Amino acid sequence: MEAEPPLYPMAGAVGPQGDEDRLGVPDGPEAPLDELVGAYPNYNEEEEERRYYRRKRLGVLKNVLAASAGGMLTYGVYLGLLQMQLILHYDETYREVKYGNMGLPDIDSKMLMGINVTPIAALLYTPVLIRFFGTKWMMFLAVGIYALFVSTNYWERYYTLVPSAVALGMAIVPLWASMGNYITRMAQKYHEYSHYKEQDGQGLKQRPPRGSHAPYLLVFQAIFYGFFHLSFACAQLPMIYFLNHYLYDLNHTLYNVQSCGTNSHGILSGFNKTVLRTLPRSGNLIVVESVLMAVAFLAMLLVLGLCGAAYRPTEEIDLRSVGWGNIFQLPFKHVRDYRLRHLVPFFIYSGFEVLFACTGIALGYGVCSVGLERLAYLLVAYSLGASAASLLGLLGLWLPRPVPLVAGAGVHLLLTFVLFFWAPVPRVLQHSWILYVAAALWGVGSALNKTGLSTLLGILYEDKERQDFIFTIYHWWQAVAIFTVYLGSSLPMKAKLAVLLVTLVAAAVSYLRMEQKLRRGVAPRQPRIPRPQHKVRGYRYLEEDNSDESDAEGEHGDDAEEEAPPAGPRPGPEPAGLGRRPCPYEQAQGGDGPEEQ
Repeated sequence: MEAEPPLYPMAGAVGPQGDEDRLGVPDGPEAPLDELVGAYPNYNEEEEERRYYRRKRLGVLKNVLAASAGGMLTYGVYLGLLQMQLILHYDETYREVKYGNMGLPDIDSKMLMGINVTPIAALLYTPVLIRFFGTKWMMFLAVGIYALFVSTNYWERYYTLVPSAVALGMAIVPLWASMGNYITRMAQKYHEYSHYKEQDGQGLKQRPPRGSHAPYLLVFQAIFYGFFHLSFACAQLPMIYFLNHYLYDLNHTLYNVQSCGTNSHGILSGFNKTVLRTLPRSGNLIVVESVLMAVAFLAMLLVLGLCGAAYRPTEEIDLRSVGWGNIFQLPFKHVRDYRLRHLVPFFIYSGFEVLFACTGIALGYGVCSVGLERLAYLLVAYSLGASAASLLGLLGLWLPRPVPLVAGAGVHLLLTFVLFFWAPVPRVLQHSWILYVAAALWGVGSALNKTGLSTLLGILYEDKERQDFIFTIYHWWQAVAIFTVYLGSSLPMKAKLAVLLVTLVAAAVSYLRMEQKLRRGVAPRQPRIPRPQHKVRGYRYLEEDNSDESDAEGEHGDDAEEEAPPAGPRPGPEPAGLGRRPCPYEQAQGGDGPEEQ
């Protein structure tokens, strides 16, 4: 087999005619300078362009995989550490021997309050933080705060655990809003790099039609949530390989438990106060926490080193230049949009169902009947079911848009009815397979819910000026729902299931009503995004050649021109033309610069 000739010949190589090339020009040290440093005679511009955009697309895929893996590792470490910490602090013997009268239960309650209550204020500061730091750096900062929470467990005291929990609560909504915004931007970039040849009649780059990035968004959200739901399985590794060796069996821990499932009240009423057969050595605990800290640090490096920027520098400046007061107000102004109002019940239910999987199914039905030693395997079943079902979101490529979201709601509706009438018997393992099937099916519904909602928001709101506001509203309502579950943790299981059922039905009906309005062509009322006001003198940005102009700016370009100030004498000197403003010396002289001279 003959070797394939190189695309571009090396300079100075001997051609087929000895020391001369095909044009008769010497090709060696005696060659003219233009032949050595000029462009290759057979330079293929189209091939180079294709290779360039191929590298760009691979870079976008790298960004999506890095962000997904970083989110998976971050939440795996956080959930695993929190679960192990709460189990250890629950045991009376561990508290008395290790910490005496320090009051660990009180510290734990304050810590959970900081994690669940602080996000209520996130709507006030999340858009400002994302615009100030940028999407990628907000992700990095939030992952760093999660790593800070892990590090404080080396020294468990009130002044370390509670402040770090409050900081973590402040970072929850910014992390998820920036993640959702980042994945949506990557889908839009991938579409741009895949269709770089599309031009209009004048040879200029054509603006993509609305919704054209939807197939890529479906794939990227399926990848992201496929990775994220694996975090619940990763969080069980410390439990499986370390803590399970110290736990009592179910005959001891469930000795006083009388009712489970739909007949239970609160969380594990009657559960034994001692769950550890032997106390883990401090050195072993330090080793486990060091491994978790190393994984959290790895997640930070993934986000820092492998995640590229979500916006170009000029776009970042534009997003910040609309005014901080406007950035603060715009999340509240988006309430005018009927699409968001119809989706709020689904946002709330999205928060309810995640907490119910971790507390209702895993604890109220699982641990209450088959013991604490099987908690990890129940959550692994939920995680694997959710991760595998995230790929079902790809059905949206062929099915109508409402199908995946409504299918997830239907799975949860069926399971909620079954759980409403099922009360497993404590200390009986014959029905354990039902628990695993229920956990896996609940994970299927959760995956369809999360993937469908994030994809829907990225399709409905594709303007880059609105995405961070929309994802902030989405995850803020989720945080409100989680706070509500935290407040109602002592309610009977039937009351929790009733609230879950009513919220699910209301969410599905409201969403279908929204889709009906969209099919009828009802125009949503969106707040106007102010045009960027560039006040920095060193910022060279020509409005006539604005390659970063968004769809919203393009649609309102004529209106913006009409809103220009009227002609006439203005106070102060006139600008020195379209290129630049007069320098301070020229302003002091009252002239317009060298052009007047």
